[in-house]
Amino acid sequence: MSTTQPTFNDILRLFRETDEKFKETDERFKETDKKFKETERFLKEVSAGIGRLGNRLGEFVEDAVRPAAVRLFRERGITVHEVQQNVSVQRGEEGLEIDLMVVNDSEAVAVECKSNLKIDDVNEHLERLAKLKRLLPRYATIKVMGAVAAMVIPDNVACYAASKGLFVIGQSGDDLAIRNDADFTPTVW
Repeated sequence: MSTTQPTFNDILRLFRETDEKFKETDERFKETDKKFKETERFLKEVSAGIGRLGNRLGEFVEDAVRPAAVRLFRERGITVHEVQQNVSVQRGEEGLEIDLMVVNDSEAVAVECKSNLKIDDVNEHLERLAKLKRLLPRYATIKVMGAVAAMVIPDNVACYAASKGLFVIGQSGDDLAIRNDADFTPTVW
C-alpha cells in the first residue's frame, strides 16, 4: 500500500478551498445577522403598535365610562356635579394621574380605566388613592372613594377590587354597570 505525500500545490489548493468556504460562511452569517436585525426592528415596531393600541383601548374605556358615570353613581346615591377627565398633578418629585374624577360638593370618586383590568392595576390605583388628598389638596376636606372600570374584568380581579373597597364598573350586556352588590360600602380616603 503506497501513500503519496500531498504536494505543496495540493496543500495550497486545499487552503484556498477552505478559505473560500470560510468566506461563504462569513457571508451567510452577515446575511443572518442582517435578517435578525430586521426582525428585531419589526418586533419593536409591532410592540410599539400594540402599546399604542392598548392606550387607545384605555381611552375608549374612559370615553365610554365618562357619560355613564353620572347615571351609575347617581343610582348609588352619589350626586354628580362634574366629571373631570385626565386629572394630573406633579408636586416636586411626586405626581399622579387619575383617568376620571366624578365630583360633587362633598364627595369624589377617582376612577381608573383599563381595557383589561389586572390585580396590579388595582394595587396601583390604591396607591394613587392613598396620596390623592395630599397631592390634590382641593379634595382634602371631602370624601374620596375609588373605582376601577374596564372592558375585561376577570372575576377574581373584580372580587379583589371590591374587597379593597373600590367600585367595579364593567360591561353588563350592551351597557356599563357597577358590579358591586347593592349593599356594598366603599372605602373612603
